[in-house]
Amino acid sequence: MRYVFFGLPLLLLAALLSVFAFSINRDPNLVRSVLIDKPAPQFDMPAVAGLGVTGFDTQSLVGEVTVVNVFASWCVPCREEHPVLTALKDVSGVRLFGINQADKPENAVAFLEELGNPYDRVGADENRRVSIDWGVYGVPETFIVDARGVIAFKHVGPMTGADVEKEILPAIKRARAVKP
Repeated sequence: MRYVFFGLPLLLLAALLSVFAFSINRDPNLVRSVLIDKPAPQFDMPAVAGLGVTGFDTQSLVGEVTVVNVFASWCVPCREEHPVLTALKDVSGVRLFGINQADKPENAVAFLEELGNPYDRVGADENRRVSIDWGVYGVPETFIVDARGVIAFKHVGPMTGADVEKEILPAIKRARAVKP
């Protein structure tokens, strides 16, 4: 009986560790966002002070397909992704809006002055409230919103050129096919 008392917790711990071990290399994109095919959450974000572009709100997403990218100056993968975003905008001609997450305005401005600003609009999400409403759990994350203001696609993590070709451009094309 004593062996069962001590053995059962060890067996449960081993089972739990096995689950974690087999899940550690899972692709985060396999977790589908609950917001796909739903209207973008209601929000109104002010502009990042000193950046020279306006902030945005839910209504500004309506009218044409928009790529919404969540980034921060302190995010190393965001820095790596930045040239890909710039190329995506050049290749697709899509509107590109940024959600600057939990950043001091001066850091966001310095980041975009150094790397270039491909964003048409950038909202300051200083308290992460908008990011939470969008279901963001880490930066960078990128959403494609169709002309109706409905979230059509979500990419988790930094985009690569291969991601743009394989996922992002086809998702933009599908979103453009949806009539407002």
